Amino acid sequence: LNMTEEKFVLDTLAGCTEYKSILDVVVNAFYVQDGRYCPISERNLYIVICYLATFQLEEIGLQHFSRIVKSLDTAKMQQFLRFFFNDLYLNTWIKDEWSHIYDSVYVKENLIDPLLRWQPKVQQLIEKLTDKLSNRSSTVKTSRVTQPKEFNLTVPKPRTIPPPSPAPLPVLPKRQPVPPSIYKPPKERKQLEEIKTKNIQKAKIIFSFVSFNLAPFICFKFLYRIISAVLVLWSQMSCEQYLEVVWESVLTQYFEELTKQPQDLIDNIPIKLNTAAILREGALYQRKLEEELKRVENLQQGAGDSSEFLEWQKQMRGKDVEDQLAEIECRRLQGKLSYEEAVLAHQNVTQENKKKADLLREEKAELMHLYAEKRLEEQKAMKELVEQVMEGHKNVKQVKEKIQEYKQQIVQQVSEESGELLRQALEEQEEKNRKRYELIQQIRALESTSSIRHKLVDLTETGGHGLFGEMSVVELRERLALLKEAQKAAEEEKRDQIIHEKQAKEQLILGKLDQISQFRAELGRAAAFK
Repeated sequence: LNMTEEKFVLDTLAGCTEYKSILDVVVNAFYVQDGRYCPISERNLYIVICYLATFQLEEIGLQHFSRIVKSLDTAKMQQFLRFFFNDLYLNTWIKDEWSHIYDSVYVKENLIDPLLRWQPKVQQLIEKLTDKLSNRSSTVKTSRVTQPKEFNLTVPKPRTIPPPSPAPLPVLPKRQPVPPSIYKPPKERKQLEEIKTKNIQKAKIIFSFVSFNLAPFICFKFLYRIISAVLVLWSQMSCEQYLEVVWESVLTQYFEELTKQPQDLIDNIPIKLNTAAILREGALYQRKLEEELKRVENLQQGAGDSSEFLEWQKQMRGKDVEDQLAEIECRRLQGKLSYEEAVLAHQNVTQENKKKADLLREEKAELMHLYAEKRLEEQKAMKELVEQVMEGHKNVKQVKEKIQEYKQQIVQQVSEESGELLRQALEEQEEKNRKRYELIQQIRALESTSSIRHKLVDLTETGGHGLFGEMSVVELRERLALLKEAQKAAEEEKRDQIIHEKQAKEQLILGKLDQISQFRAELGRAAAFK
């Protein structure tokens, strides 16, 4: 844009922002009355046109204003200008609404009077836009009606039925016999069992000394050395020699580790305990104490040894293993039997399928013979039908003329009846529009009379709606103050309760620490004595 155009655009934008309140009055009323079907996205367009017509018409001139209006949509501009430059609207409700925002004298001298002076010239512009719309609607092209024509179809020749060719019979491939390796156990299972037995022996030898009483004191580094020595010596000697050598090496390495670490460092390692650890360790010592008391009580009551029960449990487990092995062998034999039964059933099914195939071939041959006879009968019927249709074509022209005359009579009767109904509908619509226009004028006259109402508000009185628990604003404020005081007192009470609970919990933890220190001291003395 050049300088003048840029200045005009900025001035228009600033004016639309400054006088937005009075421009919204006109545009909102336009959307309510004449512009009900206009899109809301074009609201800013009507605001700009309203601003130019109200404040900038004398400065830019009617010619420039007409050029701006004609560059936009003709129907929308004609509808809006006819609404805005209406004498009745300007002198009644527009003037009253603007007087609520600005002074009435300023509104009459600077806004309404200039619009009334420009109203005759703008009315000429509205008439030009109306003529342009009428000329546009009169020059509508009439569409050409398509005239249908009859198709010139040729009669198709009857097709001959080809003789049915016999389908080739499917030949089933010869099945291979079952290999004898299926009924023999695989070699891989025997190898897996040997590897399994070796691994079990290794595991027994490795964990035989791990389950010893010294196992809880063996570190991971020492255990790694033991396992590496076990794996090296396994392939070099027999089982008895291997056990003797392993035990000697284990004991020597264990006593070397014990001599390296000083006993005082092991006993006096500082451990920092949190609340959860203190409670957990206290519960552990309490549970051990209860178990020991229960064991002593059972011994006093004459409880016996559990070796007989363990022996009985071992025998029962051995019986369970034997039962499981027998059940597995039974399932294997049942699987073999089911496989042989499946083979016999498959042979029976193949024989039955062969019999069914022979029956289907015979039925198919009979159906093909019946189908050929039916096709011959249909060809004869089609020939007779073609002859009848050729005879009927000779009388088609006379029938068409009669139908055309009958249709013309029906169209004439319908046009006369529709003309009478249309005239009656137009009269009824004109009467409805006249009554509606009178009702709208009365409503607008009532709306134009502005009424200002003032009502004094007493905060000590109720609303008088007849509801349960109805109260005034002053009573509501007093009740809110009482509720706030009650809530504050409840918070103070809750805070005191939390403090008391916290102190009780600290006392409990201190008691647990004393109990743990006593247990540790007793255990240390027992270990030293042992």
